[in-house]
Order: sequence, then structure tokens, then C-alpha cells
Amino acid sequence: MLLEFEKPIADLEAKLKDMKELAQESNVDVSDAVRSLEERIKLLKEDTFKHLTRWQRVQLSRHADRPYALDYIYSITDEFIELHGDRNFGDDKAMVGGFGLVDGQSYMFIGQQKGRNTKQRQVRNFGMANPEGYRKALRLMKLAEKFNKPIVVFIDTPGAFPGLEAEERGQGEAIARNIRDMFMLKVPVICFIIGEGASGGALGIAIGDRVLMLENTWYSVISPESCSSILWHSWDYKEQAAEALKLTAQDMLQFNLVDGIVEEPLGGAHTDPEQMYRTVKKEIQKHFKELNALDQQDRIDKRIDKFSSMGAYKD
Repeated sequence: MLLEFEKPIADLEAKLKDMKELAQESNVDVSDAVRSLEERIKLLKEDTFKHLTRWQRVQLSRHADRPYALDYIYSITDEFIELHGDRNFGDDKAMVGGFGLVDGQSYMFIGQQKGRNTKQRQVRNFGMANPEGYRKALRLMKLAEKFNKPIVVFIDTPGAFPGLEAEERGQGEAIARNIRDMFMLKVPVICFIIGEGASGGALGIAIGDRVLMLENTWYSVISPESCSSILWHSWDYKEQAAEALKLTAQDMLQFNLVDGIVEEPLGGAHTDPEQMYRTVKKEIQKHFKELNALDQQDRIDKRIDKFSSMGAYKD
């Protein structure tokens, strides 16, 4: 899958491939031309991804090859045991979670899973959790608290499922309860926005001591398309909506709504997933070490103060 702004880079990479193949077949030394073209590609990549618009970052966050929650979990952990069900209604496949071992330390991993192909996306409901998904997540958080295990959350959703049946089963109440109870969790909570972070669907599992965004992700009360359809009665103004929403990781850090930005490989997380997994693993271990050193009540107080100060002002 190629995004529009990636095409000039892809064209040069295709030329580079042809040049190398031609050199092999004809036994001609083109090493200088290859080096020159490689340098040109590198410079073009750096310039392109340094000046991405907000809408282009939204597109990158949705890239079909981008790593999803289970990709991170299985790659980071030495051993992972997935747990299922909310003990009330059912097992929501859009929300995954379980205990994972990372270099001898156990964590509770929770995340939203979209699915790779059409069948998987239908099963996972495109990463849009129902109330039972949020209740399942909270059950796992309480279980982690019971056994004094830190919690790592991977957020990637276009929003909570908006269907009638979800509302009938208490979607709003489930998300509100999660937000309330996550404030009081006694164990460290580290949240990563790894793709899309839309509205209450994201916030329902995003109350953490550390909330970190990957470089090419977004976090907002509404998607650019939905914002465009409300304000302009058309999806055609999604790029203007993205600019107005200021929803990128850089914007969120500037507004003090997140605690940091996790750098992605040049070209996005999908270009080098293994490097991305290593980076996220280091971030988890670094922040856990910092948070674990804090007194339990002090950690809770800091968490409450951080979120309470968002949007507050003095007249």
C-alpha cells in the first residue's frame, strides 16, 4: 500500500532496484551511481517525513502494514498468556489482553486490535470495542492490581463501537467507569497510542501515569472525516479538519496532553517493525523503572493531578 506522498520515494527506489539488477546482469560497475541514488532517496525521505501535514500523519497512522497491538505484545514478550471475557456478557475480540513476561518482569498487556484482512477486521470489529470490551479491560486491570503487576496499554481505535446494541448494553457507563477506576489503580500504568486514538473509545483505556504517542499517530475527540461531515456536511474537507483539530503527537505534547513522543523509523513504524518493537520495549522498561520507584499513593496523586490540570484555567 502506497500513500500519495510516498510515491516519489517509491519511484526512486524502483529505479535503484533496476540499476542494481542491470549491474548484476551486465557485470558493469555502477557503484558510484548507486551510492548517489541511495543518498538522494535518503534526503528525499528525510525531507518528506519532516514536513508531513497533519492529514498525512493521520494516513500513516492507518497504514495497512502498521504494527497492531498483538504484534507489539508477541514481539516484546518472552511469554504471553491471553485472557478472555468480561465475566458478564462475552469476549470482545476488539479488546485483547493478558499477562506477558518481559526480561523476567510480568506485565498486564491490554490493547485494541483491528485485524489484518477483511475476515479478521470483521471479527475484531475494526478495533471498535463494545461495552464488554471495556469491562474486560477493567477486569484485567483489577487482576493486575491484585497481583501487583504493572499495566501496559496499546491504544489504536477509530472509536468505541457506536451501534444501538452497544448503547443498550451501556457503552457510556462502561467507558466512564474505566476512566474513574483507572485513576485509582495502585500499580504503574503506561499507555501507548500506536495508531488512531479517537474519542472516548481511546480515553476509556488511556488514563495512565505515562501516556506516550508514537510519532505518526493521532489523538482527538473526533476523526477528521467526522469533523468534516459535521462542519461542512461533506468528507471533502478532512484535510482542513485535521489541521484545525491539531491532533498529532507534536500537537498533543505541546498542549501537555501526553507525556512524550516515541520516535518511529524513518518512513513510519511499518517500514521497520522490529526496530519499533525494540524502541517500545525500551520505553516500557524505562518508564516502569521510574514509576516503580515512586510511593504508591504519590503515584496515584500525580496521575490525578496530571489529568485534572488538563483544560483548567484561572480567571
